[in-house]
Amino acid sequence: MVVCGDDALAHRIAAELRDVYRERVTLVLPSAREPHRPRIPPSLRGLGRASALLGRVTAAMARTSLLPSDAPGADDGVPPEETVRILESAEADDATLIEAGVPGAEALALVYDDDETNIHAALRARRLNPRLRLVIRLYNRKLGQHVEALLDQAAAVATDTDPADAEWIDTSTTVLSDADTVAPALAATAVAGTSKVIEADGLLLRAVERGPDAAGRGEGTQLCTLALLSPSDDPDDGHHAGRHRGASRGDDDGPVMLPGAEAVAAAGEAGGSRVVLETVTYGGRQLRPRALRGRGAPLGSLFSPRLRWSIAGIVGAVLALAVASTLTTGEPPLRAVHLSLLDLFAINDPAVDEPLARKVLQLLSGLTGLLLLPVLIAAVLEALGTFRSAAALRRPPRGLSGHVVLLGLGKVGTRVLARLHELGIPVVCVEADPEARGIPLARRLRVPVVLGDVTDEGVLEAAKIERARTLLALTSVDSTNLEAALYARSLTPRLRVTLRLFDDRFATAVYRTLRAAHPRALTRSRSVTFLAAPAFAGALMGRQIIGAIPVERRVLLLARVEARGHPELSGRTVAEVLRPGRLRVLAVDTSAPDDAGPDAAPAEPDGAEREPARLVHELGDTYVLRPQDRVLLAATREGLGDLLGRRPAASGIRQD
Repeated sequence: MVVCGDDALAHRIAAELRDVYRERVTLVLPSAREPHRPRIPPSLRGLGRASALLGRVTAAMARTSLLPSDAPGADDGVPPEETVRILESAEADDATLIEAGVPGAEALALVYDDDETNIHAALRARRLNPRLRLVIRLYNRKLGQHVEALLDQAAAVATDTDPADAEWIDTSTTVLSDADTVAPALAATAVAGTSKVIEADGLLLRAVERGPDAAGRGEGTQLCTLALLSPSDDPDDGHHAGRHRGASRGDDDGPVMLPGAEAVAAAGEAGGSRVVLETVTYGGRQLRPRALRGRGAPLGSLFSPRLRWSIAGIVGAVLALAVASTLTTGEPPLRAVHLSLLDLFAINDPAVDEPLARKVLQLLSGLTGLLLLPVLIAAVLEALGTFRSAAALRRPPRGLSGHVVLLGLGKVGTRVLARLHELGIPVVCVEADPEARGIPLARRLRVPVVLGDVTDEGVLEAAKIERARTLLALTSVDSTNLEAALYARSLTPRLRVTLRLFDDRFATAVYRTLRAAHPRALTRSRSVTFLAAPAFAGALMGRQIIGAIPVERRVLLLARVEARGHPELSGRTVAEVLRPGRLRVLAVDTSAPDDAGPDAAPAEPDGAEREPARLVHELGDTYVLRPQDRVLLAATREGLGDLLGRRPAASGIRQD
């Protein structure tokens, strides 16, 4: 596989392919000795030198970790030269792609920071190898859809292949955005306190390690046991134990992948640890559906409560005058109301020759009319102000609590904001740049925004940080995120904090220090490249693979497969599909109609909101999979290879 890029994301993808999928990778870089210099926003150019220096140091560290001499694959008996090969080139032109082996490669990832550069390289690569699987990094979604369709059509014409064929998936084009791919993981920290979450077909799933004394404990519903961990004396915790505990063992014993019910029961009696899959939900206060649908000026805020009470009082006064007129003069009720309104607006004849009661009622009606005039003026001014403020940024409402404070509305922050709003989680944004990318989205969604530098005193207080549930510090400057987190913790020691930090070693040090200083508060430090790399690597392995779960030395793949064309799925029950140690059904998307055929139109247009897939325990083991069902599977490499008709990569590396 070939990875071309100019920042830390390329290094992360290469490391993911090498460490998790055991693939041989050629990494194309602009220069192995001159690290990529990150772009500095105009509003932050005062910190340009420090940020550039930090970017250089981190990129150099990431590049050094991928050198063949340091490749951990050597510990498994794999020659260093078969792990990651680094190739220097200023751009991905035809000569560079040929030297990197693109004509004979299985997949190519183009993750340059510039969309135009990636598109040009993708067009060249598709011409050199029509059957190449392409993964392109683009931020523009609409442009990405058009480019994806264009490159797929070009491959179909060049290879004379029908895109409906099952093998078409191997030569497809996938367009991803690092901001889009990390948004669910960052939003998951507000939902479940962890980014180890996989989003699939409307479901949020996480794989966690459970010891023998915590078999049924968790924030969500436990779905199944993914693996039984091998015994070890290493007292590690969390997902790190599942990944690294077996790495230090010198024997061939490993975890039991996708065990059957009997093996799980036996492990429970023996007191062994296991990796389980759980659903996760948001534990805080959610927005009401009415608030989610609102766009523009809501009717409830058109007039203030005081003005509404004033209007109600005037209406009551008019009705009281009408009743008094009926009782004293004997007028019919409708005529009494009509005369009271005429007197109210001063368009009735003076009651000179009328009885005394009629004269008094007319004077009272005139006085009520004088009171009505300022109320009408106030109503007009409030209505104009409400419609004008509908296009402006909202301020955090009084009494807001249990919300998420989001710092930074750049590329990543904008995507995270959209994701949190879809989940119905209340958000307050803090942004220093009034022209930031996410400001229009926040205005359209009517999300409260505090404009100001988060390092200034009073900005976080304006965002109600003392009553917030989570702080997501997602600005592009590490020092700003760290300062905001430390100040927020000083105000609310138990606040859940997630930091976006570029340097992983620095992020690890910050995480450990904050965890030691605040042991009862949840702290997470995340790198965008670290979170995005698994999605890009999974796309390089094929569109079906949506995630990978490392378990000691092995890895479980989560894949989405349509039952049609797979005899092992179509027409079989969920219990019949289960193959302990190789394959397990997790959920099924049953939204397609029963009469759907190979040429039938999709049940919903692309981009339409789909119902979440139904979990296996909701369907039952006797549910028969239909050809049009989309199945979410957990499988080993061999199990998925058997299902898709592929063989594991023959590189001399042990496969699961």
